[in-house]
Amino acid sequence: MKKVLVAVDDVKGSKSVLAMFNHLVRLPEEIILLHVERLEGSSLMIDMLGEAELSTLREELKDSEHKKKLDMKAGQVLEFCKAKLEENGLTGIRTMVTDGIPAEEILKVSMKENVDLIILGYGRKKGLNRFIAGSVARDVENNAKAPVLVSRRPAIWEEASIWMDAYYAVSFSTVVIVVMFFLGIIWEKVFLSIK
Repeated sequence: MKKVLVAVDDVKGSKSVLAMFNHLVRLPEEIILLHVERLEGSSLMIDMLGEAELSTLREELKDSEHKKKLDMKAGQVLEFCKAKLEENGLTGIRTMVTDGIPAEEILKVSMKENVDLIILGYGRKKGLNRFIAGSVARDVENNAKAPVLVSRRPAIWEEASIWMDAYYAVSFSTVVIVVMFFLGIIWEKVFLSIK
């Protein structure tokens, strides 16, 4: 495997994508980390725009505060992901930022770069939002020329906070049980001494 495209949306969601990547059998020669900026924010409008409308939207948002925030987020996400991959000794990592409809942009980059594999996370859309806008992962899976791996959710061992929460829950429960046990003994002695 020579080239892998890893599409990342945010830091939290990218953890499961990176975990999946780290479990690949053969590491690629080149890794492309891609972040697609959604120019319209959380609106469903972007999925209905043609290239002319997208071009107008890009022009209107140029140098705006919203675009600066999108660029800052993209930089943070890509920096986080690149650092995580480099921690594992990987080299040959390129970062790329595009904007537009995420599924279409992922497919365009995968074709242009002639990647051998696409890895991406499963979106968090639910209900009517998912019905109307669809799923980026599903669209990429259905239309990609290269194989697609979709990370559904973070593995439990990847989330340190889950282990810490479990540890504290067990510790607290143990303390409560021990205290109740001793209170029971004290209550029994007091109750029996009254009789």
